[in-house]
Amino acid sequence: MISKYLPNYSPKLLIISLALFCADIARASVKSYHKDDDGVSFTLDKGLMKIRVCKPDIVEVKYTVFEKMPVFNSLVVNNAFKMPSKFTVTQFANSIDINTGKLIIRVNRKTNAITYLDAAGKIITSEDKSNKEMHQQTVAGIDTYSCSTTFNSPADEALFGLGCHPTDSLSINYKGRNQDMAIKYMTGAIPVLLSTKGFGLMWDNYSASNFYGTEAGNTKFKYVSESGKQVDYYFFYGPAFDHIIDLYRITTGKAPMYPKWAFGLFQSQDRYLSQKEILSVKDNYRNNHIPVDVIVQDWYYWDPLPIGSHVMKPERYPDPKAMVDELHKAHIHGMISIWPVFGKGTPNYDALDKNGFLTSITWDNVVTHTFDTYYDAHNPAAREMYWDQARDSLVKRYGWDAWWVDQCEPDNGTLLDERRKANFSVGKGIDYFNTYSLEHSKGLYKGWRRDIPGKRAYFLIRQAFAGEQRNAATLWSSDISCSYQALKSQVPQAINACVSGIPYWTSDIGGYHYHWTAPDWSKPEFQELFTRWFQFGTFSPIFRIHGKGERALFSKNWSDQTKAILLKYDNLRYRLLPYIYSLAGRVTQENYTIMRSLAFDFRNDKNVYDIPDQYMFGSAFLVNPVTEQLYSGENAASGKHTREVYLPAGTAWYDFWTGKKYSGGKKMEVNVPIETMPLYVKAGSIVPMGQHMQYATEKPADKIELRIYPGADGEFKFYEDENDNYHYEKGRYATFKITWTDKSHQLSISDTKGNFPGMLKKRTFNIVLVKDAHGSDEGITATADKTITYTGKAMVVKL
Repeated sequence: MISKYLPNYSPKLLIISLALFCADIARASVKSYHKDDDGVSFTLDKGLMKIRVCKPDIVEVKYTVFEKMPVFNSLVVNNAFKMPSKFTVTQFANSIDINTGKLIIRVNRKTNAITYLDAAGKIITSEDKSNKEMHQQTVAGIDTYSCSTTFNSPADEALFGLGCHPTDSLSINYKGRNQDMAIKYMTGAIPVLLSTKGFGLMWDNYSASNFYGTEAGNTKFKYVSESGKQVDYYFFYGPAFDHIIDLYRITTGKAPMYPKWAFGLFQSQDRYLSQKEILSVKDNYRNNHIPVDVIVQDWYYWDPLPIGSHVMKPERYPDPKAMVDELHKAHIHGMISIWPVFGKGTPNYDALDKNGFLTSITWDNVVTHTFDTYYDAHNPAAREMYWDQARDSLVKRYGWDAWWVDQCEPDNGTLLDERRKANFSVGKGIDYFNTYSLEHSKGLYKGWRRDIPGKRAYFLIRQAFAGEQRNAATLWSSDISCSYQALKSQVPQAINACVSGIPYWTSDIGGYHYHWTAPDWSKPEFQELFTRWFQFGTFSPIFRIHGKGERALFSKNWSDQTKAILLKYDNLRYRLLPYIYSLAGRVTQENYTIMRSLAFDFRNDKNVYDIPDQYMFGSAFLVNPVTEQLYSGENAASGKHTREVYLPAGTAWYDFWTGKKYSGGKKMEVNVPIETMPLYVKAGSIVPMGQHMQYATEKPADKIELRIYPGADGEFKFYEDENDNYHYEKGRYATFKITWTDKSHQLSISDTKGNFPGMLKKRTFNIVLVKDAHGSDEGITATADKTITYTGKAMVVKL
């Protein structure tokens, strides 16, 4: 056997050959196996392996060097897969094949490396021969094992996901690059990876980890976790990205519906200082007829009391309940910042401390807060006490509608070893380094669902983890800077966050800080930055302004031109709410993804793999944010007022602003005047647009402009429910399908399925067949091609 490594006997080659030989025999070969009800267990000459068939297209793989497979209670996976999936096992000379009907899982008897094949026997992907490994090591004085898995990666593969990393590079494709996967301040981690070869992986390990896409000259990729008792990952077979995400959420939990108001504009600032200031923001929006749905109270409303007091000081907030009631009267919802950190000397701190619910982790971010301590979010009883304290202080007492769940890394700056050494109720911090936010939001969502049953939960979360979508969490990209570099980074980070299975993402429109102060928003260069960011935000799942300095849409900082552009995009967002809310219905009902990597819809077009700043928003819109400064500052004289746009192949495209039609499969250099973000609509799209509104539920969707973009067949599922309760979980919602048959120019509308109290009995569709300027731009089209009345019964319209 060793002779295959020995082409000659020179000393140098002998040393290399012996090393390779030792590495080869060290690989764990299969000694025996037996079929279980849910999979196949393998005894190796070095450890144990279990392949569990959860569904025909979902497989869990576990490997350990120990004599028994460790007992492991997953915090991420909430599906027990109790119904065994049928499969067969066939033994060959060199392999053992598990056939699920959709997959062939081939185990190499010599190396235990797994090759995944489709039902026809075509290879999807494969583990490297040095595949699943565990090595003893000491980290932060803790004796543990590193756990790793290595996959082969062909040259034409592209890799997406791994969460949101706000200050990371601008690349979107993880092929050939590495990523830190340890959650800390300004570094996120969602251990979910999707491949253009049609599969997804999720590592079920919570320690600080690393992804290496540069292995062996980019021909392999490797995921390494610093601590664990087993290698544990899930394999999802699509091949379509939508199906992979569907399988991921079947495994880890569905995303619940948000209230309809959550898809309107959030107005926030660091920070509003008083009740009077918040009410003035409300008045300025409503008096100036600027659409908005949420006003946010950020941190230090408790000042000068310690953090964790959950008290709004009466000197600045004389009647918080009356304040929230005033917001509600103006049809504005209120969101408040709440932290998992407690200062010494508060009743909340004392109660948690008395019960042993505090950790040794202290907040050490920008400044040192010696006595600000995190509670143990991994402890169910501690979560319950935390919820009770905050509920009684803020939600029930004042009536806030949503929570901004801040500082939930937990962030202790350079003291990361203290997080590793912390004792959580479930074990050492080293093994639960990345799950604090997941467990923290679990307690909030559970408490909200139980104690506030008539109001949908909405949580804005910093540094979400896998599975957090089930806790009504929107991932926010943290304290980014007011800079074009930050804006440019946000686009691929948003896309990859959503590829990772988290459907709702947002950034601070304009950036949070400028060298930790407020920028001068009256300067042209900052107005241009905010305008471009606002355009991008309009086509983000959640539309939210936040940061230092006054940047509300009514602000005196803005020029008349800036105000007009901002209002145009704000109005566009609200006109698109029938489209957006229907997509949200698909997120909950079908595990859909709104903000879509181009690989979702154009996986076979290799030209899209390395485009970091274009994405689909639903099935219709190709969004192309402008992330360079072109009209102000030092770049103003360059004369460059364009950006490159690639129109994916296989379809035609319409310029949303002009209606001009283009063929796909080509790059274009397009003009981008300050008022224009390039926006294209795919041929065959059906886009329902509502009326102009000041808030999301101001008007029923009884008058819809239905824009049809001809050139291909298309379909759209329209969704409605009661907007803000959980009756949809009992079937109280309604859908109907709108279908466009291009050859016959025929529009079909199905019967309405389902019903709910207050459902519209009829609605008017103003059908617009887009051509050139007809049906273009944000405004309401003056003359429809046909107007029909829909009463819930199937109908066919010829255009």
